[in-house]
Amino acid sequence: MLPLGFLGWIIIGGLAGWAGSKIMGTDEQQGILMNIVVGVLGGLVGGMILGLLLDVNSGGWIFSFVTCLLGAILLLWIYKAVKGRTT
Repeated sequence: MLPLGFLGWIIIGGLAGWAGSKIMGTDEQQGILMNIVVGVLGGLVGGMILGLLLDVNSGGWIFSFVTCLLGAILLLWIYKAVKGRTT
């Protein structure tokens, strides 16, 4: 299986960030660039967390998407929790 390149992470991260923002109800507040950032950062966070439990390097595109999605949802949940306390 080929590893994901830079463009692959941008595409998967953007899709995962968009899906995560839809699930968390923050899509109206974010643009495409922020969806990509949240998805890619979510991939890093999700990869670190799932890396403790599973072998994340052997997963394919779908596993990478799910990892990014779970990380994006976690990041957006934390953001909403912090934002909710300050306002």
